[in-house]
Amino acid sequence: MDKKRFNKICKDIASIKIQGARNIAKAALLAYSLNPTKKVKKILFSLRPTEPMLWNVLNLLGKKSKQEILEHFDDSQEKINKNVLKIIGRRWTIFTHCHSTNVINALIYAKKHGRNFSIFNTETRPLFQGRKTAKALARARIPVTTVVEAAAAIAIKETPIMKKVNAVFLGADAILKNGDVINKVGSGMFSEIAYDSKIPVYIIADSWKFSKRPVKIEERAHKEIWNHAPAHIKIKNPAFEKVNKKFITAIISELGILSPPAFVRRVIAKYPLLK
Repeated sequence: MDKKRFNKICKDIASIKIQGARNIAKAALLAYSLNPTKKVKKILFSLRPTEPMLWNVLNLLGKKSKQEILEHFDDSQEKINKNVLKIIGRRWTIFTHCHSTNVINALIYAKKHGRNFSIFNTETRPLFQGRKTAKALARARIPVTTVVEAAAAIAIKETPIMKKVNAVFLGADAILKNGDVINKVGSGMFSEIAYDSKIPVYIIADSWKFSKRPVKIEERAHKEIWNHAPAHIKIKNPAFEKVNKKFITAIISELGILSPPAFVRRVIAKYPLLK
């Protein structure tokens, strides 16, 4: 095994240098191929406990070839892009949070296919993944306005400062068997604000993020929030939270534009091997 390369991949996954469930799964697939053993698989599973796509990809190896798995990512994204294109209206303003490869690629595809829209997004503290989203969309000439999370309600609702958004687009780190979704902390709050304001919330995600088993909510190091904080101050840094299915208008995946219960039924029927 190329131990140096393996350790670097593991470090990059754990530190969120590699972001997005799809990119994490691809990196884990590469790391596992360096030394395909049960011990290595266990190490990779432990790096990001809130990423079932990583589990699913490694568990599917042997049942599907590495090439088939990689082809799934591209085929799935293409179908997601076309499904997202169906729902984006003229001159929409869309709110999004954190960083999702599926969301970014779908928005860029929609822009290339003539949709005229703008984005509000959060900078996503403490690691500022939203800035990566904003840069990617700006490079595609999509108008982007970035706000801090504390201003999200102002960005979602109609206020004197900003106009009301037409929809909320969120990615997913995990889709649970009851139809709830786990995504970056803040996602549940923003979805509830949108729901109360009668704004649709769409989860845009590859179906391989589905998990039949409970998913641990990862808590990350307090130093991400406040390095060298005084010893008497306790810091909590949950990285994810649940989005209740009642706030979700539809899950948009390669399987279609489906309500959470319909998505769960479809993914179980199509991919019975997913864990």
